[in-house]
Parts: sequence; structure tokens; C-alpha cells
Amino acid sequence: MEIQQLHRGRLIDHIQLVVADLDASRAFYEAVFGVLGIPVSGGGDGFFWADELVVSSADSEAALGKLTGRCHLAFQAKDRAMVEAFYKAGLAQGGRDHGAPGERPYHPGYYAAFLLDPDGNNIEAVFHGEAERSAESIVVTFEG
Repeated sequence: MEIQQLHRGRLIDHIQLVVADLDASRAFYEAVFGVLGIPVSGGGDGFFWADELVVSSADSEAALGKLTGRCHLAFQAKDRAMVEAFYKAGLAQGGRDHGAPGERPYHPGYYAAFLLDPDGNNIEAVFHGEAERSAESIVVTFEG
């Protein structure tokens, strides 16, 4: 069997979604990120954030009055149960089914669920199977 390595956390600095209904999006992302153990912060000036994801309304300064349109975002889960809880939490907060929890053929052990958020973005939670991680996350500390 060929050994594969996946690297995460070194390509994307941040992603911004510009949404039509900020309150509905916040409720959806608080539900699914709560399951994944990722806190949602902020809330002033038409935006909020969770780690590298910024979600804003079209009237926020950074959005320039335009919605981003549909995209696909995949978030890491620690196990299959977390993928399933993500799916249930998202459905309960207005997400729509786009692929129930289950194995996918992308590589052995790829277990994922897909939801459409209130703006139709394809949101995925994925567990890549049993593997050893070199670190839980990357921490950046600013001196100031």
C-alpha cells in the first residue's frame, strides 16, 4: 500500500463568506462549529469569525456590497461521531442535506457529511480516518 500524506494548516490564511442573512448564518455556524469545538467570535460591524473563516454581511466594509456566491468549505472532525453531530446540528439550524454522513471514495477512511448553509455554500465536515497528527493546531502569538 502506498503511503499518503495530507498537510493542513499551511495553505489558507483566511476565507471570507459574504452572506445575505448574517443572523441566520451565525446561528448555523455556531451550531456546526460548536460540535467541532471551534468558537465563534466577534459580532460588530456586520461580521463574525471562527479561526480562519470570516463571515460578513454585504454591507460590511470588507464586502464592498457584493455576496461571494456559492463555494465549498471542508472542516476537520476528530472522529466519525463528530461528523454525524455536525450534520445533525447543521440540519437543526436550517442547513440542507447535501450528502449524509458516510465513507467517500477519496481515500481509505475518508468519512464526511455535507450541508448547504443558508446561502447555499457547500459545508463539509471530514474525518480522514485513524492517523497521527504532528500538532493539534498552529498557534500564532503577536508581541505588542
